[in-house]
Amino acid sequence: MQSRRATCLLRVKRGIKFLNNYLNPKISDKLRELSAHSLAHVGDAVFELMVRTWLCMNGSSTTKGLHNKTVQFVSAKAQASALERLFPLLTDEELTIFKRGRNSQVSVPKSATHEEYHKATGVEALFGYLYLGGQIERLNYLFDLVVEDKF
Repeated sequence: MQSRRATCLLRVKRGIKFLNNYLNPKISDKLRELSAHSLAHVGDAVFELMVRTWLCMNGSSTTKGLHNKTVQFVSAKAQASALERLFPLLTDEELTIFKRGRNSQVSVPKSATHEEYHKATGVEALFGYLYLGGQIERLNYLFDLVVEDKF
């Protein structure tokens, strides 16, 4: 029987193999045509997968513990807070994508303020853009800044 850590590593390796086969670096023209909502939709999933993987690899072991910590990281409030670390380091292109996501029309849930939710949508759009554009190193760099000093 494999340990949880070994199972997580296997899933991450399969995911990376999928990404390498799927992503096309020449997709940047299509990315510019995608709506901010589409980028944020993908970015939301990418961000959550990165958080889940990071938590799995950094000692969280119970299902309830993993879920609770994941929710803490992927909430609009947490993503808006993460933006403070990322914002000064964004390139002009990344800043443009973030602003497209932030300025898009969204329905704000009761769990976040209007400002927090718009910032979070901007962060998700940025992560979606980087992921779809195959900029995995940059994505990992920004994500490392988000989780820095969390354990």
